[in-house]
Amino acid sequence: MSDSTPVVHVAGLNHYFGEGETRNQVLFDNHLEVSAGEIVIMTGPSGSGKTTLLTLIGGLRTVQEGSIKIIGQEIRGLVGLDLVKMRRKIGFIFQAHNLFESLTAIQNVRMALELNEPIPADVDERAAAILTRLGLEHRIHYKPDSLSGGQRQRVAIGRALVNKPRLILADEPTAALDEKSGAEVIKILKELGQQEGCTSLIVTHDNRILKDADRIVNMVGGRIKSNVLVKESLLICEYLRKCVIFAALTPDSLTQVAEKMTLERFSPSMDVVREGDQGDKFYLIRRGEVEVLYNKEGVPSRVNTLREGDYFGERALMTGEPRNATIRAISDLEAYSLGNDDFQQALGTSAPFLEQLRRVYFQRQ
Repeated sequence: MSDSTPVVHVAGLNHYFGEGETRNQVLFDNHLEVSAGEIVIMTGPSGSGKTTLLTLIGGLRTVQEGSIKIIGQEIRGLVGLDLVKMRRKIGFIFQAHNLFESLTAIQNVRMALELNEPIPADVDERAAAILTRLGLEHRIHYKPDSLSGGQRQRVAIGRALVNKPRLILADEPTAALDEKSGAEVIKILKELGQQEGCTSLIVTHDNRILKDADRIVNMVGGRIKSNVLVKESLLICEYLRKCVIFAALTPDSLTQVAEKMTLERFSPSMDVVREGDQGDKFYLIRRGEVEVLYNKEGVPSRVNTLREGDYFGERALMTGEPRNATIRAISDLEAYSLGNDDFQQALGTSAPFLEQLRRVYFQRQ
């Protein structure tokens, strides 16, 4: 298997609850790739399908339609021992702790190690080390009924992490934890990612850990609506803040705009927009250069050159008129695009500023 093989590959995934007349579709044509070492956070309103998707990826539900590959292995159709072997590559952290009440904290964590073949000789040392790392060094011999909810959650997290699995699937892992404990959990996940190539897919509403994500996936109504690299999102926000058009937007609104932008690529000499066409997108240059061409007596004439961080295409969207220039790639070009509906919605969050801009553009006619 190539190092570039995604740890998680989801394609065309649909899922249904119920049968016959009560059958209800809850996931719709979802596609997702997660690479080794990534921390990916899934957000979205309750009932949007996040936990259902997570349990399908973990092999805890049967894949009905579409494909899910874990570390290159297709899990649709896996049964019996093959399914058990696949699950052993995954560390699960769910809201229900699922600890054995008759076992101590260290014994609960040991159980994950004892599933290995052969069983490691240092199981007690490894179990104690992860519990100590999670701040439970004085509670390792306590049973769950003697632990607080947050402490039980940390035992469950220790059990999931002790084997250093290739993939961690977590549903609200920090919800019951204080800020310090939650930060330590994310720190461990980041270290596992950097040192072991461990991948983490986390469903959460905890805004405290969003800053530590490599990517944020947003689900709405059973569909993945956005899939944004955090560093890319921050870069887009920096560019947008320099645009007069978006200068009045709040940081939260800027982030929402960034999440809706799509990266497009163009080869040299390709027209990104053509003079006379109806405007449908706003563009922000990520890499490369374009030339701005006006048609003078049937001959295209260059009047400007735009580079990284520059933008174009806004005038036609604001005035409703056709494009007044052709924008052509000079070099290999990467540009973020924003559709007209999302563009209008973003500007609509600052109506007075929008009116001022419209007035300026109409006065230039």
